[in-house]
Amino acid sequence: MNFNCCKTKKSKSNLNRIVDFLKVISEKNRLKILCLLIEGEKCVCDIWQCLKLSQNLVSHHLKTLKDFDLISSKKQGLKVFYQLNQKIVKKYLKLLNNFFPPKADPPQAENS
Repeated sequence: MNFNCCKTKKSKSNLNRIVDFLKVISEKNRLKILCLLIEGEKCVCDIWQCLKLSQNLVSHHLKTLKDFDLISSKKQGLKVFYQLNQKIVKKYLKLLNNFFPPKADPPQAENS
């Protein structure tokens, strides 16, 4: 069996990047954090209260997302605010779409 997604060095690299991306977002709480951040910038205190998780656990998930560059942070006084890195998220969604391109629907028979 021959897979188109693994023919070139670049496509193999992209496949590995997609696998890593899916591993990061497959954790339920990380996906919830990304969903919260779609609405806009949030303080870490708001995130852990929305998720009803300990602050330590939320901080761990935020670090994972930040290390993967899916989110960014900025400190204002004593508070840390997080936001979605739209450019990187779009890049990964585009890569994922390249592996699953939409196919044209087959023509349907007309009823006479």
